[in-house]
Amino acid sequence: MKHRTITAVTAVQLLIFWGLALVPTPLSAASPGRDPSIYFFNMSFGNLQEELATARQDGKLGLFIMFGNDDCPWCKKMKSKVFSQPKVQKYYRKYFRILEVDTEGDTPITDFSGHEMSAKNFAFKEFRVRATPVFIFFDLHGKPVMRYTGATRGVKDFMLLGKFVAEGHYKNQTFIAYKRKQLAAEGGSE
Repeated sequence: MKHRTITAVTAVQLLIFWGLALVPTPLSAASPGRDPSIYFFNMSFGNLQEELATARQDGKLGLFIMFGNDDCPWCKKMKSKVFSQPKVQKYYRKYFRILEVDTEGDTPITDFSGHEMSAKNFAFKEFRVRATPVFIFFDLHGKPVMRYTGATRGVKDFMLLGKFVAEGHYKNQTFIAYKRKQLAAEGGSE
């Protein structure tokens, strides 16, 4: 008799659990955003001289390169939680040509000086990328103007990073100082 009571209680618990699992959730909670490989990153043949020319022709401020790899959990987080968001995609695509470099890849890349090398050598030898992700903003001459290592806390921080570069604040202050001023102006905190 005791065995049947436990079984009956367990059956009821399972029905409640599965019933709640089937309750519809709001679309906004279920929607992961848009695929960053289509809506965030630009297609590239790996020639950075050509990428700069395209950026100039399109009226961009420069290039934004994400250095990452398939085994990087923080890279995956940035792609799924931040790069997938339409407002991030729209803002970054407005101001930058956006590329991704695989820090473990053998895909050939032609650097800003016209030298060809593998993606992993470009990342490590040219820019000393070890931990990922690393985000580097380049001006229209191929000069790095801002480097950020690691994932941002979320969409808000990543948008601040983009505005920091797009609005030229990197020329006279650090990103941390800029971010603190912006958050203080909004009445928020880090």
